[in-house]
Amino acid sequence: MLFFYVYLLLVLVLSLVLKKKGVLLNFSGDIHQSFSNKKNVPLAGGLFILFPIIFFLNDFLISCFMFSIYLIGFFSDRKILVSPKKRFLIQCVLILLFVMVLDIRINSSRIEFFDIILNNKIFAVPFSAFCLLILINGSNFIDGLNGLLISFTIIILFMLTKLNLIDYSIISYQSVNLIIFTLLLLLLLNIFNVLMLGDSGAYLLGFFVGFIIISSHLSNPDISPYFFISLIWYPCFENLFSILRKLNKEFSPLKPDSKHLHQLVFFFLSKKFNLRLVLSNNLSSTIICFFNFLIIYISTLNPGSTIFQIKLIATSIIFYNVSYMFLFKFYKLNLISKK
Repeated sequence: MLFFYVYLLLVLVLSLVLKKKGVLLNFSGDIHQSFSNKKNVPLAGGLFILFPIIFFLNDFLISCFMFSIYLIGFFSDRKILVSPKKRFLIQCVLILLFVMVLDIRINSSRIEFFDIILNNKIFAVPFSAFCLLILINGSNFIDGLNGLLISFTIIILFMLTKLNLIDYSIISYQSVNLIIFTLLLLLLLNIFNVLMLGDSGAYLLGFFVGFIIISSHLSNPDISPYFFISLIWYPCFENLFSILRKLNKEFSPLKPDSKHLHQLVFFFLSKKFNLRLVLSNNLSSTIICFFNFLIIYISTLNPGSTIFQIKLIATSIIFYNVSYMFLFKFYKLNLISKK
C-alpha cells in the first residue's frame, strides 16, 4: 500500500511538472480535438495508468499485449503513426493474436443458433476480436470531454467489483481497487486540464475493460451475456452509429469529425446557456456519465435475466437516437443562423 501511495504522489507531481514544462503536448488544432478545449495539455494519462495495469496483471503475456496496444496509441499521439488505416490494421493483427493465443473468446449469446456458431473457433476468434476492436475504438471516440472515458471506466470496474464478477485469477481484488483509485486521481487531473489520456490512454482503457469483461463473462456463465453488453453499450454503439452515419454521408469511417453525441451535447450547452468552454466541457461529461451510471446501475438489478438486459439496451439505444436527432437538429439550425 505504501508503494501505491508513493505512486499516486509521483503521478500528481509528474503531471504538474509535465504541464509546467510543456512535455508530451499534442494539441493540433483539429476541429475534433479543439471543439471543447483550446489549451495545450500533456497527453500523459495513458502512461500513468499503464504501469499499474501491467504491474498488477498476473499474466506477463497479457501485460505485453496491454503494452503493445498502448504503444499504438502513443505513436498516434506523437504523430509517428498518423494514418488511421495503419493504426486500425495493426490493432486488428494485435487483437486477433491476443484472442487466439490466450483463447479469450465470447462463448455464449443465449441464442441457440448463434451459440452453435460461437462453438466454431474459426468464427468465434474474429467475432471476439471484432467486439474488442469496437470497444477500443469506441472508447477513443468518447474520450473527447474531460473525464468522460475515465468516469465510465471507474463505474464499470466498481460495479463488477461490487457484484464480485471479476476473475480474480488474472487480477486481484485489491489491485482492481488500486487501479480505480489511480483513475480517480487521473479524473481529477483531467477535469482541471492538467493532463489528458490521449489515444494511448483511450486504447489502453478500452482494451483493459474489454479483457476484464470477457474474462468475467467466461467465469460467470450464470450471468446473462447481455448484462456485460449493458455495461459497455455506450462506446460500442457510439462507434457503430458513427460508422453508419459516416458511410451514409459517404465519409470515411476512419476519419474523425465533430458530430459525436458528446460533441453535440457540448455544443447545445455552450450555445443554449452561453457557458464558458471549461464549464460546458465538464457539465456535458457529467450529464452523459450520469445517464450511463443509471443504465449500468439498473443493469445490476437483474444481471441474470437476458430479457431484462435486452429491454434495457433497447431503451438506451432509443434514448440515444432520439437525443441525437434533437441535438443534431439544434446543431444545424445554429450553424445556419450563424452563417
